[in-house]
Amino acid sequence: MKSINIILGLLLLAGILALGWCNYTEKQSFDAQLSSLTAKNTTLSGEISEIQGLKSNLEGEIAELQAKFSDLAEENQSLKGSVKDAQREINRRKAAITQLTQEMQGKDGEMASLRSQLSSLLGVKSQLESEITSLKSENESLKAENAQLTADLKTTREEKAELARLNATIQEEVENLTLENFKANGFTVEVEKRNTKATAWSRFAKQVKVSFDLVGVPEKYQGVRDLYLVITDENGIAIKKANPIAKTVNLNGQTTDITAVSTQSVDITESQRLNFTHKLEERLSKGFYRASVYSDIGLLGSSSFRLR
Repeated sequence: MKSINIILGLLLLAGILALGWCNYTEKQSFDAQLSSLTAKNTTLSGEISEIQGLKSNLEGEIAELQAKFSDLAEENQSLKGSVKDAQREINRRKAAITQLTQEMQGKDGEMASLRSQLSSLLGVKSQLESEITSLKSENESLKAENAQLTADLKTTREEKAELARLNATIQEEVENLTLENFKANGFTVEVEKRNTKATAWSRFAKQVKVSFDLVGVPEKYQGVRDLYLVITDENGIAIKKANPIAKTVNLNGQTTDITAVSTQSVDITESQRLNFTHKLEERLSKGFYRASVYSDIGLLGSSSFRLR
């Protein structure tokens, strides 16, 4: 009986010790949970402070979002009572921050696009201003050129009329000085450049080409004859040549001395096309000139030309 009491006493003591240990273990677990929750709450409070700072910075940059941040600040005061509510509010804040960040990125992209468009427009503006300046300059140049062309046209008309009057006078002289059936038809004078293209500019003139037709030449005038090309200025002075050809010809029964720049022996037939080409030894000055072709018995033809 005594042994049983001892055993029961030991069992009771063991139960008390076990109950105490369980209470101690449960208390340690509770304290650990409490400490974890406290640390978590501290972390959340730090995150909340960080979010508030970020909110304040975003308020300064984006004016239209002040109302949202104001609402979040007011809601933040009610989050103190519950960790779950605080976490939910933090998630909402993170979502709002993400949205704001995306909106800011979108605005940054829009701003970059606007800046690019502005830069392009400025470039177009600069190009247009440059083109306008160029066009103004070109217009002034064209006005000056038009005025010059108008003056040149007037001068050209006057010179053309003068040349026509001169040629009319020459034709009268030719009619008086040529033989009736031994004279040139289609008498033309052309001044050529180095590449044989026609020119009216004295600085480009390299040679003078004279062409004419002899048609219906009587037999008594046919045969080999020497023809002479004479080129004189408006004062009747022969152009310069190293070895001029002095010759006396018969004009309607009167002898006349001529100074030719070129000569050639031609077998005259009833009808033929003849050409004279004289390469200029010196540059001719601006002005009017006269080209004439003589035979030993008279003047075949004559015409004037002008060099600018």
